[in-house]
Amino acid sequence: MIIDAARVLIPSVVSFVIGIAMAPLLAHYLYKYKTWKKKGGKGNGMGDTNGTPLFDELHREREVSTPRMGGIIVWGATLLTALGISFFSMLFGEPFASFDFMNRSQTWIPLFALAVGALVGLVDDILEVTSSSGGLKLRYRLLVVAGLGAFAGWWFYAKLGVSAIGMPFIGPIELGPFFVLFFILVTLALYAGGIIDGIDGLAGGIFAIIFMTYAGIAFAQEQTALAAFAATVSGALFAFLWFNIPPARFYLSETGTMALTVALSITAFSADVLGEGVGVAVLPIIALPLTVTVATTVLQAISKKVFKKKLFRIAPIHHHFEAVGWPAYKVTMRYWVITIIAGIFGLALALLK
Repeated sequence: MIIDAARVLIPSVVSFVIGIAMAPLLAHYLYKYKTWKKKGGKGNGMGDTNGTPLFDELHREREVSTPRMGGIIVWGATLLTALGISFFSMLFGEPFASFDFMNRSQTWIPLFALAVGALVGLVDDILEVTSSSGGLKLRYRLLVVAGLGAFAGWWFYAKLGVSAIGMPFIGPIELGPFFVLFFILVTLALYAGGIIDGIDGLAGGIFAIIFMTYAGIAFAQEQTALAAFAATVSGALFAFLWFNIPPARFYLSETGTMALTVALSITAFSADVLGEGVGVAVLPIIALPLTVTVATTVLQAISKKVFKKKLFRIAPIHHHFEAVGWPAYKVTMRYWVITIIAGIFGLALALLK
């Protein structure tokens, strides 16, 4: 047990160190090439069809002076850790072999999804800072996310024989061929939650806690490689967070949020029936801030459309708290606290059989 714990935690520390080492070099080039948005604001979005003047007032100055693409640290440190340990394992054997979590049955798919999401998000970020028309159109990004969800869902269903999700106190619930559709919907919902990347330190801390919680679930299921992957992502996120704490040196942006959300979806499903446990049913709890982000954005849009009235001054609700006078750091730290408590509760539910 102690040895297995070391196999999970040491790669996390390695990814943190790599991320810390990468950050100054990345920041140098991001600032050198001025990789920030050329025009601040969200335009018509955030659940407001008339634009977002309150959001623009709060964030416009930072958006046109703080670089995007900070997510490179997260997926870069994660992939370098995974590939580096695997390379040294093949070259030297032990002790590196003990920490190699490149595992066909547990981590190849989440690593693949992380890489694809990172690259597509990076294209969007590059277009965002170089093109007057903005980044990739939303429908193209949604197609990529849905495609990754469809591929992963098909792989679980056709190759791994998974067609159910675990439920606390109940056991597996069979979905049959609808499992693939459910996989796609969960992946899209998580991706929608990526818009939580809007306040310095907020998304980095939340995702770090979520992934570390899933590392705990996978470890309890004796899926050591999957636990190591989740912990490695968390370690890389903590390295990113070191430089994203207010005032942020750079933002996570699309290359980070797309990579993280699609990888999180696959991680949650991998820690479910595949690990003879519960991973997906507790996702709305463990990722409570993402759940609330999506819910409040949808409610705002419905209220505007049906009742011609806003429920919140700005949606999602973390920006509403800013608009009513909460300092950004207070919103961030309270969200961290909520995520920790929700993660503990979700972990406890997942361990109940």
